[in-house]
Amino acid sequence: MSHDDRLFLVTGATGKTGSATIALLLARGHRVRAMVRREDDRSRALAAAGAEVVRADFLDLDGVTAALRDVTGAYFCYPVREGLLEATVNFAQAATETGVRSLVDMSQISARREARSNAARQHWLAERVLERTGLLTTHVRPTFFAEWLTTWWELRDGEGLLRLPFGEGRHAPIASADQAHVIAAVLTDPEPHAGAAYTLHGPVELNHHDIAGIMAATLGIPVRYEPISVEEFSSATTARGLPAHLVQHLGHVAIDYRNGVFAGTNDVVEKVGGRAPQSVEQFVLAQKDTFTTNGPYFVP
Repeated sequence: MSHDDRLFLVTGATGKTGSATIALLLARGHRVRAMVRREDDRSRALAAAGAEVVRADFLDLDGVTAALRDVTGAYFCYPVREGLLEATVNFAQAATETGVRSLVDMSQISARREARSNAARQHWLAERVLERTGLLTTHVRPTFFAEWLTTWWELRDGEGLLRLPFGEGRHAPIASADQAHVIAAVLTDPEPHAGAAYTLHGPVELNHHDIAGIMAATLGIPVRYEPISVEEFSSATTARGLPAHLVQHLGHVAIDYRNGVFAGTNDVVEKVGGRAPQSVEQFVLAQKDTFTTNGPYFVP
């Protein structure tokens, strides 16, 4: 089957890795079906770019089956919310029924049997479910996204602030665009990666004091990392209206982070994705406009 004949389904299509993966596949001449929950400006932009857009819910078996019909390979990306295991079973069953050949699964670096985060443990179970299908399955397990820096960013009186419960832990932030290069590469050539579980990292392992220093030098303003307790972080995220499932997850992965679960570097992005991953400096420079506006997550 030629590349032009293949159809790839990307779920989480309006999200960070999904939209970037779609852009890469379309640019390389592939047919793409984008699965979205609702029609909005983001989904309309995908359609304008050349993707076939379908509306479906992961928890609707018939809807997922329709989305997977005639698909060669699929990217399965479920958000951090309740229902992951049901969504995984639905997706696995629908993919088997419709003859899908390969699947890329967005998991987490913290996914393991002993995880205290409910979401992380469910990702570990979801991996086991997918491995029991006949699909050529590859798991990607990123460390914290570089985009998290924009999520938790505060700007107060001209000073940048990162108030996070990560202690002196370390990781190498990985941009969603770099993850997309790995996902697209595996979707279009799944055989060499079948059965693999790839942890995805940026180029340099840093703690948040290091990250704040790089951000300060890049943005030209003071930036400070203020370590806080997990309890304070959980209280603040609850007060901001985050669902209990997500708050529970974030609190326990903060402890994992302190214990080194998110640490490390490797060359997967370069070897599989075909490009060197972005540094924190490169990411912040590209997102400079975002960092010069204030969207404080914590109430001052």
